[in-house]
Amino acid sequence: MFRFEDPIYLYLLAVIPVLVIIRLLMVHQQKKRLRRFGDLELVRQLMPDVSRFRPAVKFYLLLAALALLIVLVARPQFGTKISHEKRTGIETIIAMDVSNSMLAEDVAPSRLDRSKMMVENLVDHFTNDKIGLIVFAGDAFIQLPITSDYVSAKMFLSSISPSMIATQGTDIAAAINMAVNSFTQQEGVGKAIIVITDGEDHEGRAIEAAKDAKARGMRVYVLGVGSPNGAPIPIGDGEYLKDNTGQTVMTGLNEQMCRELAQAGGGAYIHVDNNSNAQQQLDTELDKLAKKEIESTIYSDYDEQFQAVGIIVLLLLILEICILEVKNPLLRRISLFKRTPKPAAVVLLLMISMMAQAQSDRQLVRQGNKQYRLGNSAEAEVLYRKAVEKNARNAQANYNLGNALMLQRKDSLSISQLEKAAKLETNPIRRAQAYHNMGVICQQHQMFGEAIEAYKESLRNNPSDHETRYNLALCKRQQKQQQQNQQNQNKDNKDNKDNKDKQKQDQQKQDEQQKKDEQQKKDEQKQKQDQQKQDEQKMSRENAEQMLNAAIQEEKQTQERMKKAQQQAGKRVLQKNW
Repeated sequence: MFRFEDPIYLYLLAVIPVLVIIRLLMVHQQKKRLRRFGDLELVRQLMPDVSRFRPAVKFYLLLAALALLIVLVARPQFGTKISHEKRTGIETIIAMDVSNSMLAEDVAPSRLDRSKMMVENLVDHFTNDKIGLIVFAGDAFIQLPITSDYVSAKMFLSSISPSMIATQGTDIAAAINMAVNSFTQQEGVGKAIIVITDGEDHEGRAIEAAKDAKARGMRVYVLGVGSPNGAPIPIGDGEYLKDNTGQTVMTGLNEQMCRELAQAGGGAYIHVDNNSNAQQQLDTELDKLAKKEIESTIYSDYDEQFQAVGIIVLLLLILEICILEVKNPLLRRISLFKRTPKPAAVVLLLMISMMAQAQSDRQLVRQGNKQYRLGNSAEAEVLYRKAVEKNARNAQANYNLGNALMLQRKDSLSISQLEKAAKLETNPIRRAQAYHNMGVICQQHQMFGEAIEAYKESLRNNPSDHETRYNLALCKRQQKQQQQNQQNQNKDNKDNKDNKDKQKQDQQKQDEQQKKDEQQKKDEQKQKQDQQKQDEQKMSRENAEQMLNAAIQEEKQTQERMKKAQQQAGKRVLQKNW
C-alpha cells in the first residue's frame, strides 16, 4: 500500500514543466546571440573549455531534486509500521454473553446486537487503555487477548454469534474466572471486568467468582441487557424456542442477580436499554479506576518513507555541485557528456539508480528472519508484510509471515498466509512444511478433518517426514476419540429422553392412581355420611366427636399424599439450552 499523507502539495509539480519551457527559451536565445558572432562551429572551436551538455545536466539534476523535494513535502508513506509506546490508562476485559437468550428482541434490534453496539462505542472512547474480549454461554473462551489494537477488537466483535459456542446455557462464573487470569501481570493499574448479560445464570457460582476478582484488585461491572418482563427467543421463520415440555421459552432480565453480582465484584450495575445513558454511566465508572503508565504495541497501516526521498535529493544536489559548467583541465580526456555515452557515464547512472531504489523484498525477508530468531515476532511480521507488498509472489515471505502470525496465535490469518505460500512454492520440501504447519494449527483447534488433509498433502510433497507422519496418526486417533465421544453423548441424550418418557408415563400412572384413591375416599366418606345420618338419632355426642376426628385425620393423610405426588412431579429437571 502506498499513499501521500498531504497530497495537496503535489500540485506544485506543475512548476516543473514551466521551468523546462523557460530553460528551452533561454537556450534558444543564447544560440541566437552566438550566431551574431559568427558560425556556431567556429565559435565552439574558439571556446574549447565550454561544455555543451554540462549546463543542461546541472539544470535537470536541480529540476529532479526540486521534484523530489515536492514529493518529500507531500509525505510519501508505504507498508506497515509497529511502534512501542508508553501510555497512561487502564486494562479492561469485556465478557459478552452469547447464549441463545441474547437473541431476544425486547431491546432493539436484539440483545446481542445492542451489546455489540455498546462495546463498539466503548472501544471508540478508549485512547490509552488496553482491551480484551471474552465470549461465554455454557462455556467461555478468549476471543481477543488483551491488547491496544482497537481495530482488531472491532473486527473480532463483528463475528460474534451464539453459534460459535456449542454448549449453550449461561455460565457467568467461567467467564469471570477466565477474565481474572487474562490480565497482564503489571501492578498498580486499574483492571475492570465488564460483564454484558441478561442475568440468567444457569450454573451458579457467579457471586463467588466476582468476590474472588474483587479480592485480587479487579472490579466487576455488569451491564444488564433486556427487559424484566421477558421476551421469546426467535429461531427463524417466525418460530420461537421451546423447552422440553413444548412451552415457548420466555427469557427476562434478572436485575436482582445482576445487582448482587456487581455488588460482590465492587463495581456497579447498569441497565442497558434503547438510549445512551448506559454508555455515559459506564464511562463515568471507568474514569474512577486508577490509571498507570502501561506499554502498548501500536500498529499503523502506513510507515513514513520521506527519509529515502531526502537521501536521493541530497545525492542529486551533491552531484550537481560537483559538476562544473566548464571542462576541468585535469580531466580533459574524460568526457561523460558527449553525445555517444561512455561506459563511465553508464556506470555512474547505474550507481545512482541503485542508491535510489528502496530495499528489495529479499532484504526485508532477511531482516525479518533476524527479528524472528530474536523472538520479536511482531517486528518480524511487519518486515514480512513489507516484503509481501513489494513482491506478492515471494513464497518465502508468505511462508515466514504465516509462521510469525502462528507464533502470535493469530491462527486464522496464519492459515491464510500458509495457503498462499503453499500455492506459490515450487520447492516440494518447503511446500510440505507449509502444509505441516497448517495441520498443526487445525489440530490445536480440534479441527481434525482439516488437519488430516493438511498432513496428507504435506506427506505427498515430502513422504520421508516422520514428524508429519506421527502427527497424522495422532490426529486420526484424536478424531476417532472425538467421534466416539459424540456417539456416547448422543446415546446419553437418547437415554435421557427415554428416561424422561418413562418418568412421564410413571407420573401419569401415579396421577391416575391418585384420582382413583381420591374417588374411593369420596365414596367412603359419602357412605359414612349416609351411615351417620341413619345413626344420627342413636349416636351419642362422644361417638360423633370421635368419628369427626377420624374424618379429619383421613383428610390430612389424603392431602399429604397429594403433596408428595406433586413434589415427585416437580423433581423432573428440564435441560435449559438458552
